[in-house]
Amino acid sequence: MRKIITAVFALAVFLGASVATAAPLKLTPANPQPRVKPGLTVTYAYPSDVKSLHQAANSIRSMGKPGPLLSGLDYRVTDIGEKILTAERAERVAADIRGYVRFDAPGIYVIDFLTNDGVEATVGGQLVGRFDGRQTCQETFATEVEVPKAGWYPLHILYFQRNKTACLHMRSGAKGSRVTWMSNAAFGH
Repeated sequence: MRKIITAVFALAVFLGASVATAAPLKLTPANPQPRVKPGLTVTYAYPSDVKSLHQAANSIRSMGKPGPLLSGLDYRVTDIGEKILTAERAERVAADIRGYVRFDAPGIYVIDFLTNDGVEATVGGQLVGRFDGRQTCQETFATEVEVPKAGWYPLHILYFQRNKTACLHMRSGAKGSRVTWMSNAAFGH
């Protein structure tokens, strides 16, 4: 029994060290760099219920329709009954969000999202945020990314909200500094 406990502890230390020293995900900038307009495009679907990213994606494919542009990704917690993002309703909404996010300088950044409910986000070809379930407005795991040069990076987010309140925020910060809300000016389409 003692050998098993020692082996489990050694494995946990090894895995912890591996995660701590994992290299940041290298983002790929848009090529060529686009001339963008402010905001992000969004396609909405309004299923009878949505509890997972899989259901959200299927809803977008089968019944999605373009919605009004999003100004960025800083949508505070709604009150019950308040519409989500730029959607037509307050509950049971799936959204496919696309566009670009701008980083003003190269370097290592930390990215996370606050979401209620599910989100799957890619930036520059890398998965940088994911939660597949229902929750109050909470953070995804922080992800370290390498931004090789200043400029625009492709952004794609699949999001869903089931009922009651909703939120969706993207935050970033240079490694070693605090993550902060990304301004609307950092997003374009």
